[in-house]
Amino acid sequence: MGQAVAEPILTTHALSKSFGALKAVDGVSLSIRKGSITGLIGPNGAGKSTLFNLVTGEIVPGEGRVELLGEDITTLSPDRRFAKGLGRTFQIPRPFKRMSVLENVMLAPLDQSGESLWGSVLGRRNMWRQEAAIRERALEILDFVTLGPLADHPAGKISGGQMKLLELARVLMGNPELILLDEPAAGVNPALTETLIEKIEELNRGGTTFLIIEHDMDFVMRHCDPVIALAEGRVVFEGSAVEAQANTVLLDAYLGAPLDA
Repeated sequence: MGQAVAEPILTTHALSKSFGALKAVDGVSLSIRKGSITGLIGPNGAGKSTLFNLVTGEIVPGEGRVELLGEDITTLSPDRRFAKGLGRTFQIPRPFKRMSVLENVMLAPLDQSGESLWGSVLGRRNMWRQEAAIRERALEILDFVTLGPLADHPAGKISGGQMKLLELARVLMGNPELILLDEPAAGVNPALTETLIEKIEELNRGGTTFLIIEHDMDFVMRHCDPVIALAEGRVVFEGSAVEAQANTVLLDAYLGAPLDA
């Protein structure tokens, strides 16, 4: 008997988005396998970031729908999608620069008691208990992503690579089942890139699914399976990294030449 195929965690159905005359995403239907590290590649302007924004609710599709574990989430706000287990990082990190690294991570959980008037007035003890638990969890995650020693540093004073790790830490506070990473290796020195890869693969072994936009083809070919390629808003390839390197249309149109695996 053949090996069972994992169920999809994320599915898009004929997803489209236009900006004036530009069709940035054009009828994209994808199925992201649960437990995978899927690479999303394509030239600049292919529609990758727009697709991410449609999946995470940053923008509203013109047509089509998005499903997470079979549930239609097309109309949900980004924070509601986060609450359902869908997290994302950005190509350019967005920390609160004057706040500490720890404070940035502690802000991530939704529906904290202290954020509501009645919670702060009627439940101070519960609020303090919840804040202590959040702080403990945030410190654990910072240790996991190797940022524990920088917990009290201003977020604006750490390196670009460390900011990428901070973005991941903030996402992990939501215990996501699926994480979308937007160019995690861009602008990151090799040592921190290796740390980031180690953490992605460790999380993946624990059951977290990843969908990763990345222009570093060595990163994609070594760590992603399957690989999906977009061009002009459409899917032009789906398959393994090995198949991607053997696909003449993809090589001619985007990769340019075979890559070392």
